Amino acid sequence: MKRLIIDCDPGNGIAGANVDDGLALALALAAPELSLELVTTVAGNTPSAVGYNVAQDLMARVGRTIPVVQGSTQALQEPDAPWRDALDNSVHKRQLAHLWQDVRAPQAFQPPALHAADAIGQLICANPGDITLVAIGPLTNVALALQRYPAMATAVSQIVIMGGVFALDDYIKDTNFGFDPEAAHQVLTSGANIILVPLDVTTQTLMTHTDLDLIASLGTPLAEFICETFRPWIDYSMTTRGLAGCWIHDALVIAWLLDSGVATATEFFVEVELREGRTRGKTWRYKQPLRLDVGIEVAVGKPVKVLQTVDNGRLLGLIERYLDRVQ
Repeated sequence: MKRLIIDCDPGNGIAGANVDDGLALALALAAPELSLELVTTVAGNTPSAVGYNVAQDLMARVGRTIPVVQGSTQALQEPDAPWRDALDNSVHKRQLAHLWQDVRAPQAFQPPALHAADAIGQLICANPGDITLVAIGPLTNVALALQRYPAMATAVSQIVIMGGVFALDDYIKDTNFGFDPEAAHQVLTSGANIILVPLDVTTQTLMTHTDLDLIASLGTPLAEFICETFRPWIDYSMTTRGLAGCWIHDALVIAWLLDSGVATATEFFVEVELREGRTRGKTWRYKQPLRLDVGIEVAVGKPVKVLQTVDNGRLLGLIERYLDRVQ
């Protein structure tokens, strides 16, 4: 059984907020091969406190007592106001908030005093080699944990990250790394064992209303949670992105832990641009030795396994099978 921490920024039930974190959490809860031992929330897709309520509400809804701990409310250095405007207000500017009118908002909960970075670092360092850290939001909590608990870089079994974008024509950077470039750089160069699931591969995923109908037929609490919160997001994605459904970025991370056959992977060195300007937060990948290395510093850290292509049918089938296991 693989022991997990999931650090996330879930938005299920929040108008205009992406819901793939909730699907990742549901899949981890449904899989008997995975032992989800801690959930932490970070500012990103939603403010950290909102994400905390979403995650805690899910646990209450399905009767699970897994600890949920709130984390960082802002990035290490990046100003958060432009990001919060884009992430929190776009649905209202587009006049699409009505899509969520029949969705129950998550309950409000009082978070514990413990900070997510401490919860992450303490659990990993107390169990060297045993914990996989799944990071599917901005990497602020993870970077702070590595700062406070330096032994964590070697104590963690692996850090599986959803973030970065390399070669999509309509993206220079993604939200997770763009929201906190310094944190992404620190984690990627920490020397920890890292698997990266970038936007290049997650945008090869797709979940449609027809796929959701199959999940709805399962009738389990987790399936009901997914269907209720995904319906408006699929409509929103179809309207604003011209898709036939929606991408399920974060769910691919958990699915790959359960079945590495859902995606191919290749090792690269990965770095994040920190300079001011339009490419701040952009990621790039390369292999060593470089054929031309003039003016290029020696790579920091070690190679990262990067997912590259996905079998979407296999991914959807896996999600349906696992959600059907939990009554």
